[in-house]
Amino acid sequence: MSNAFIEMLKNRRTIYNLGDSLSVSHDHISQLVKDAVKHSPSSFNSQTSRVVILFGEQHKKLWDLTKETLRAIVPAGSFAATEQKIDSFAAGAGSILFFEDLNVVKGLQEKFAAYADNFPIWSEQSSGMAQLAVWSALAEENIGASLQHYNPLIDNFVAKEWHIPEHWLLRAQMVFGSINAPAGDKDFMDDEQRFRIYQ
Repeated sequence: MSNAFIEMLKNRRTIYNLGDSLSVSHDHISQLVKDAVKHSPSSFNSQTSRVVILFGEQHKKLWDLTKETLRAIVPAGSFAATEQKIDSFAAGAGSILFFEDLNVVKGLQEKFAAYADNFPIWSEQSSGMAQLAVWSALAEENIGASLQHYNPLIDNFVAKEWHIPEHWLLRAQMVFGSINAPAGDKDFMDDEQRFRIYQ
């Protein structure tokens, strides 16, 4: 069975060995990200996802500041491995910061009180779908990416450095760039453990 969308999902992999050579322009990537997020689903069409895209020196600044933040809490004897990992992110071409707008979530909780407890959950689901959409769109352009979660450790300096509104909650950081080495093999658990089908 062949399905273009399934093939696209298969093509989306975590790429750690990234470079900063891109075959497309910053404008093209920015529009790709905008379109992917804009057309991702959200509960009540709430459109809670917010995105900041960092290229070049702004991207490197994110990971330099992340490294210094981690240096303050990671034991010195263990920091070399942490530094190597952060430097590998900085070697990429850019980063996409995914946020959720808590003001929208709060407004929905007030407007639809019966579902109040669910709106934060649905917000997280919307964010995940936006992240997958962007990641898959990048993979279709042969741009590698990996998804990182250094929040909430980096929330304060990110908010200050890039003038992020207080009601935007950082959920993930996606590093992207040229693919210097492909992803390794991926193992899957048995279908019988994951799926039940009744007919």
